[in-house]
Amino acid sequence: MQSFPAFGVERRGAPVTAFLRFSEETILLRCEISAPDDLIVLDPTLIHAIDVTAGLKEGGRILINSDLPPAGYPDLVKRFRVATVDAGTIAQAHRLGSKTQPIVNTAILGACAASLGYVSIDSVCRAIRDEIPVRPEDNVAAAREAAAAVRVAEPRKETSHA
Repeated sequence: MQSFPAFGVERRGAPVTAFLRFSEETILLRCEISAPDDLIVLDPTLIHAIDVTAGLKEGGRILINSDLPPAGYPDLVKRFRVATVDAGTIAQAHRLGSKTQPIVNTAILGACAASLGYVSIDSVCRAIRDEIPVRPEDNVAAAREAAAAVRVAEPRKETSHA
């Protein structure tokens, strides 16, 4: 596995892009991913601020941390498989972070397991228990709740009425 962030302008609050490659084979590439298979958007305001889908293949998958259902992103649902989960509310319910700054990481991991299918929720929970030293069971509960709360919409092509 290989991961790294890419920062635009280096200022607090600026959007950050992070990349993750994983494979059972050795990964030799050490560059940004220009044509991702999947996207995870932690801040839904970015969807209207920048083109988060640049390079994403038609029918690609997007997981959005949002209280809206996938239909709340009609332009995306036309072209991509869109999943949403309100990871912020889930994190708050499990007292992860503060009310104004919930820490959504483990909730998003649970949602990823459910919506993307690369790993099981049980594997995510084992990793949380192994790697998260503070309140691991609250983090596991958030991951499981998020996995159960994911809402998914498959891409729907518009039909012409001729």
